[in-house]
Amino acid sequence: MAPGPTPIPPEVLLAQAKPLVYHRGPGFGDLLRKVTEDLQALYKTKNDVLIWASSGTGGLECAVVNLFSPGDRVVVPVAGFFGERFVKLATAYGLDVRRVDFEWGETVRVEEVAAALAEAPTKGLLVQQSETSTGVMHDIEAISTLTRGTDVLLVVDCVSSVGAVPFETDLWEVDAAVGGSQKAISAAPGLSFVAISEKAWAANKVAKCPRFYWDWAAFKASYGLTNPESPFTPAISTMQGLAAGLKLYMDSGMEENLARHELLSRATKTGIEAIGLELFGEGRDRAWAVTAVRAPEGLDGDAIVDKVRADHGIVLAPGQGPLKGKVFRIGHFGYFDKFDIIRCLAALELTLQDMGFPVELGSGVAAAERIFSKG
Repeated sequence: MAPGPTPIPPEVLLAQAKPLVYHRGPGFGDLLRKVTEDLQALYKTKNDVLIWASSGTGGLECAVVNLFSPGDRVVVPVAGFFGERFVKLATAYGLDVRRVDFEWGETVRVEEVAAALAEAPTKGLLVQQSETSTGVMHDIEAISTLTRGTDVLLVVDCVSSVGAVPFETDLWEVDAAVGGSQKAISAAPGLSFVAISEKAWAANKVAKCPRFYWDWAAFKASYGLTNPESPFTPAISTMQGLAAGLKLYMDSGMEENLARHELLSRATKTGIEAIGLELFGEGRDRAWAVTAVRAPEGLDGDAIVDKVRADHGIVLAPGQGPLKGKVFRIGHFGYFDKFDIIRCLAALELTLQDMGFPVELGSGVAAAERIFSKG
């Protein structure tokens, strides 16, 4: 029940166990083309989508080095662990980073970002949709109004959100949208992908950050061959698994999957409050991927996570950074359904009772069941 890597369906595991298709021939070409087209549908884009063997962080680095030059000014809202990561990435490549700091658990406020953009000529705005460390979902639709029709590039980390919450690449004019295989699609870790706008391609032609493996142009040229391929040896088995995960997702229906994520989130949060715990973070109605929970007074969040795992075999996620010990997190995106939530809440109730927290057994489970019964 951690916010990624998510559990993996049997169909995906079986696809990864199949013999490898040769990566310089029609077998892999057909595979790569189908995966790319499914990702375009997932992103709701007609833009190019390119795929790398890497973690989601690799995809973020890929976007930075292809769009910017050392000294370029970028604005980075920071409201959690992964906002900090964008700052570190941009700083590592010599960009002029203007942080816009918010308390961890707050949503990014558009007016403060607008003020930072207006201070000086700016090349890019780098922001998360889902700040996994706090369970908060930032409003990319509203934030994108600051960059639409301007020269400012909008780079969005949607690794833990695309497929779990609404994401409209073309409608919101997102220039580089970075996703990962191990989240809402329920595939294994190891692949990142970036949807790239025409504005981003124009910036790529003049960007001076060093790059070789991450070079967008090389990957686009290889994809344009009669049999699409990667310029370097790809993670073939993981790609086969990603294809299976995308097929399951698409066969279930995109809107149906979003509705499932919203329902699981609402049931989890309702159950947590019924137990007597306090939710953490703003904009909870939009946070369909992760629920962050304040540890009760006198209890350590990490200790709760450890005991749930030791006693009941359920893996929750601890807090990160300044939230370590103060919150714990429940992931409910990807390969989850109703009884996963009910089992998790039941295990949490028993654990809290053992730790001395006054809980009425069954309170969270019953509250979640009422949500599920109504749909």
